[in-house]
Amino acid sequence: MDFDIRSTIKLSNGIEMPRFGLGVWQVKDENELRTSVKSALENKYWHIDTAQIYGNEHMVGQAIADFGKRDDLFVVTKLWNADQANAEAAFEASLKNLQTDHVDLYLMHWPCPKRGTYVQAWKSMIDIYKSGRAKAIGVSNFKQEHLERAIDATGFVPMVNQVERHPMYQQDELAAYCRAKGIVMEAYSPLTSGHMSDIAPTIEPIAKKHGKSVAQVILRWHLQGGWVIIPKSVTPSRVAENARIFDFNLDDDDMKIIATLDRNVRFLPDPDEADF
Repeated sequence: MDFDIRSTIKLSNGIEMPRFGLGVWQVKDENELRTSVKSALENKYWHIDTAQIYGNEHMVGQAIADFGKRDDLFVVTKLWNADQANAEAAFEASLKNLQTDHVDLYLMHWPCPKRGTYVQAWKSMIDIYKSGRAKAIGVSNFKQEHLERAIDATGFVPMVNQVERHPMYQQDELAAYCRAKGIVMEAYSPLTSGHMSDIAPTIEPIAKKHGKSVAQVILRWHLQGGWVIIPKSVTPSRVAENARIFDFNLDDDDMKIIATLDRNVRFLPDPDEADF
C-alpha cells in the first residue's frame, strides 16, 4: 500500500481527512506542547488532535499561530462529557481557544450512557456541522449500540469513530460495523499506552526484517489496516521517527503475526462504564 504523510481518507461528506496526525493527550506543559507541535509541522504533519478536557486547546491554537498556517492544517477537538447538554457553548469556547472560526472535525469524546445526554449532544453537533463551523463531525469511544441509538434518533451517521486500538485490542468487529455504515475508524493510543514491551518480542523480528523500530511497525500496521492514527510524543526525535513509516510495507505474513496479538485487552475505561 502506497501512503505518504499527506495521504488522506475520504469521509462520507467528501472531506479528506489525513490518515496520520499528532495527538496531544496529557500534554499540559506549554513548552513541551510547543516543541511537539513545532516538530510535527517541521516533519510535514498536517493533522493535530486535541480536546477540551486536555486543557491545552489554547496552547495548540497559539502553537499553530506561531509555527504553521491554519488553513494548511486539519484541526480536531472534542466535546467533553460535562458539556453534552451545552454543546454550542462548549464548541464556541473551543474555537476561541484554538484561535479559529472552524474546526475540521468535532468529536463527542465519550457517550457516557449513564448520563443519558449523548443523543441530545449529537443533535447539537449536527446543528454545528450544518452551520459550517465544523467541517465534519463524529464520535469517540462509541460502541455499536451507542452508534445505533444516535443514528436511529437523528438519521445522521457520524463520519468518524475514534477509539482505543492497538495490537492487543484490535476492535475488528466494531470496525467492520462502522465501515459498513461509512464511518472512518481512527485509533488513539495506537502504541498500547505504555504496554509495548508486552508485545515487542513478537514484533521485533518483523522490525528487524524491515530495518524499523517496533513502534514504526505498529503504526504501519494500523495504516495498512485502513485506520487513521494520531501517535503522541513530545520528543522531537520520536515525532520524526513516528513519521518515518511511509517507506516500507508489511507483507501478509507480518500482518497475520500481528493479528495473533489480539487479547481483547483495553487499557482505557469501558465506554459503557465511563462517567467522568
